[in-house]
Amino acid sequence: MIPFSILDLSPIAEGHSVSEALDASRQMAQAAEANGYLRFWLAEHHGMPGIASAATSIVIAHVGAATKTIRIGSGGIMLPNHSPLVIAEQFGTLEALFPGRVDLGLGRAPGTDMRTARALRRNLEAGTESFPHDIIELQRLLGEPAEEHDLLAVPGMRSHVPLWILGSSLYSAHLAAALGLPYAFASHFAPDQLIDAVHIYRERFQPSASLQKPYVIAGVMGAIAENDETAQYLFTSAQQQFVNLRRNIRRPFPRPMTMEGYWTDMEQITVEHTLRYAIVGSPKTARAKLDDFLSEVGPDELIISMPIHDIAARLRSVKLFAEVRNSIFQAA
Repeated sequence: MIPFSILDLSPIAEGHSVSEALDASRQMAQAAEANGYLRFWLAEHHGMPGIASAATSIVIAHVGAATKTIRIGSGGIMLPNHSPLVIAEQFGTLEALFPGRVDLGLGRAPGTDMRTARALRRNLEAGTESFPHDIIELQRLLGEPAEEHDLLAVPGMRSHVPLWILGSSLYSAHLAAALGLPYAFASHFAPDQLIDAVHIYRERFQPSASLQKPYVIAGVMGAIAENDETAQYLFTSAQQQFVNLRRNIRRPFPRPMTMEGYWTDMEQITVEHTLRYAIVGSPKTARAKLDDFLSEVGPDELIISMPIHDIAARLRSVKLFAEVRNSIFQAA
């Protein structure tokens, strides 16, 4: 039975507040723990009225305090937005608060628009070049201090928080393989290079002190409900969000509605292609889609984003995904 995990963005649902969004993340983490998920990760985004997880390490602490055993962490921290020292201190603090439960997933995108990226004091010219060096610096700051280095992360040093490379391209696959780190591919919104990236990562993986053999997480979006029609209706919130993103419309996470007349033919084609790995439907439909995805990709772990407006329906989807997972592997 491969582990299932959850990726959460603390969606600020239309008609609800930031406080309610963060409380919903707490409820999601507790439901994930109760239903046997391995991890609960939060993603860093900025300047988006529909996402409340900008101060990612604080939200991780929020869900960590509400849970006991589930792993918590970032999916991911956008490292070029920050100095490695600041991230080492933040995640060293999290590890001190929640020993043995913290993951640090790292990405190299800004997680926002260029104007906001500049406001974050991000070096827009050095993202790709500095990313590998910043990862190595983070490993050093979170590890054993060496005499030749004066710089100390306190908290952070000796915490050995595990690092993950997140990506949506072949670049990230090569980097994760070269550094011998576990790899999470963002196939929930960037499906095109998934198969090639997983193949490259596994073929070129170099064992390291932190990982002896390759380990891949693949991402999907999902919504499971009692029947296909309800699940598809719930998933229209995510479809609207992707249309709005392409139109540069900033608004809270939308309520579900019919997509007929909302998107153009070209927008529909684009969004459906982007979300082609989404697991949407009844438990029976979801099981068939999950079987196909797991057979095609062969991940070591699956991480699921559940972009559902109503928290009760979101919590129900968490439970149904766990039941589908159990049915798949009990039958195997």
